[in-house]
Amino acid sequence: MKQIGIQMIDNSISSHWWKKIIEHFVKVGDPFEIRCWREEAAEIGQASLYGTAVDDRYEVSIKGIVTKDLVEELLIEEPADKGIYNKMTKYFTIHVKNDLCDIWSEHYGTEMVINITADTDIEFFEQVMRQYPESFSVGIS
Repeated sequence: MKQIGIQMIDNSISSHWWKKIIEHFVKVGDPFEIRCWREEAAEIGQASLYGTAVDDRYEVSIKGIVTKDLVEELLIEEPADKGIYNKMTKYFTIHVKNDLCDIWSEHYGTEMVINITADTDIEFFEQVMRQYPESFSVGIS
């Protein structure tokens, strides 16, 4: 198993890399948690279509099971609000754990920590990220 941490340092990069990672590692039936800031009412409303929301004082945590519709949303969406971040997703945090990985997409997808189990999946991840040698800071342990 490897733990890989990445931080996007090129704010002009497209979300293609993020969508490839999500498409490969997130599967229908996986448990998930999406975290949004309390003031992100539209995002909370959308995420609540897929799970149950709990107010955690500063954030709202939505937990559920990944559906086909949620996967499609993550792969199709293009966040319009890119004023502060070049967002890969409209959700501040997405966490999914399954037999392939334990993945944390943070800060609207601009940071990611992923524990990957199988060598073939590690190679897939590295192959995707190799396409962007100057766009990310990467740490592997």
